[in-house]
Amino acid sequence: MRNFKKHNLHGLLCLAYLIVLCSFNRPVFDKNDGDKPNVIIIQVDDLGYGDVGTYGATKVRTPNLDRLADEGCKFMDAHSASAVCSPSRYALLTGQYPARKDFWYPVFLKDTLVIDTAQMTIGKLMKGAGYETAIVGKWHLGFGNEYPVNWNNELKPGPLELGFDYYFGVPVLNSHPPFVYVENHKVLGLSGDDPFEYGKRAKTREFDEKFDLNAIGGAEEAHRLYKDREAGTTLKDKAIAWVQKKKDAPFFLYFAPTQIHHPFTSAPQFIGTSEAGAYGDFIHELDWMVGELLDFLDESGLADNTLVIFTSDNGGMLNRGGQTAWEAGHKINGDLLGFKFGAWEGGHRVPFIVRWPGKTPAGTQSDQLISNIDMLATLAALTGKELKPEEGPDSYNMLPALTLSSEEPIRDHLVISPSRKSHLAIRKGKWMYISDQGEGGFPGQEVGSHSFGGAAAHVFTGQVNSDVVNGEIKKDAAPAQLYDLDADPTQKRNLYNEHPEIAGELKRLLLETLNQPISNKQK
Repeated sequence: MRNFKKHNLHGLLCLAYLIVLCSFNRPVFDKNDGDKPNVIIIQVDDLGYGDVGTYGATKVRTPNLDRLADEGCKFMDAHSASAVCSPSRYALLTGQYPARKDFWYPVFLKDTLVIDTAQMTIGKLMKGAGYETAIVGKWHLGFGNEYPVNWNNELKPGPLELGFDYYFGVPVLNSHPPFVYVENHKVLGLSGDDPFEYGKRAKTREFDEKFDLNAIGGAEEAHRLYKDREAGTTLKDKAIAWVQKKKDAPFFLYFAPTQIHHPFTSAPQFIGTSEAGAYGDFIHELDWMVGELLDFLDESGLADNTLVIFTSDNGGMLNRGGQTAWEAGHKINGDLLGFKFGAWEGGHRVPFIVRWPGKTPAGTQSDQLISNIDMLATLAALTGKELKPEEGPDSYNMLPALTLSSEEPIRDHLVISPSRKSHLAIRKGKWMYISDQGEGGFPGQEVGSHSFGGAAAHVFTGQVNSDVVNGEIKKDAAPAQLYDLDADPTQKRNLYNEHPEIAGELKRLLLETLNQPISNKQK
């Protein structure tokens, strides 16, 4: 970490204490003292770098997320390992770059489980360390081993085979079918006399940016139980209920709300409350959900012994709701260039906030390069688990960053996967290298298109990049991209032609990183 702000004497005392602990290379707690910290990872959906008040948002209000930052540490250089939802979740759970698996796109209703049940996951790690484990929310990583998935059967293997004791949530995502809840291995409300049928229209409420309604139908009772505008409250209540049940034992909760992925179906009390349309209203609901969980931890006396990590699976998306928000003056990803699915910073630089009373100094800020892929190695360090070479090969122990006990950069480099393999990117120090021209994300060319993005969107957003003119990549643009993020964080100027030797070094490092045998020697 290169710099952080210190706001009080208590934070300095905590810092000194943790430096002593780290000098003995011990976990932050004694595995045998019965005082293991609870851990909650909240990974939300499509929340951009500019969608939170503490990161600069003015058209939406996020008092609970701002409070989380005030009581902990806000990371300014945090990234999802992929700019795409499913690969990003794969990285979080396994500590492995999705590019190693040639995994680039979202998982949909017919797709099988993309994680090998033999792999180490954060669920297995925490369960092995004596934790109760659960995932509540969006799964989006497939079920079973047979394609297409038979939704009338038990959905296994799935989360329970990857180390989680309990699962409740949305099996794919809120914009695509099936629009149901799954609990453990079964679709909630499914009965044998009312099965799912592929190719039949689903009985579900229609919203803008809700797709493939004709892909699978039947299971009418199961569909009836899923009410779009109640989904946030339902998931929040399930998460709190599970923590309430497990609060006397050390617990690990992976909470994955569907907010703020389209469609923007906030509960009635949030409609019209923001200055950024339905997009902003959905942020308000998400902030409320997080606040309800934080309040429960406080009221239950759990807050002081609970590590809370909040982040997003990728950057914000310039879909139709995002375009409306932009027109209202809300910059989804702040001043960063680009959007979800793409290799530009807006696609993968995300909010990342940590609260850990007594361990993470309150009211601090960090410039440490960090990623959701680092959670496996970090939790391993937290619990005193030594990872095998094949376990979390791309995950770094960021515990010293979470506790602000090290001023030195921990990560040497980070690979970023957009939705196109051609645009693989790598960050090293201040330099960002992208393997091709443009963003490598959504291809939409027109305002109003759900998949609006890339160079074409610059006419609408007013963003500037030296390779783009009138919404198109210049004919004489360099074949790849190189940016100095210290001098040019908004990526206005491609320096590929000015520094070909640096671009070449980063290209070699990118290939070497993904082609070398899996090992965790860097941790």
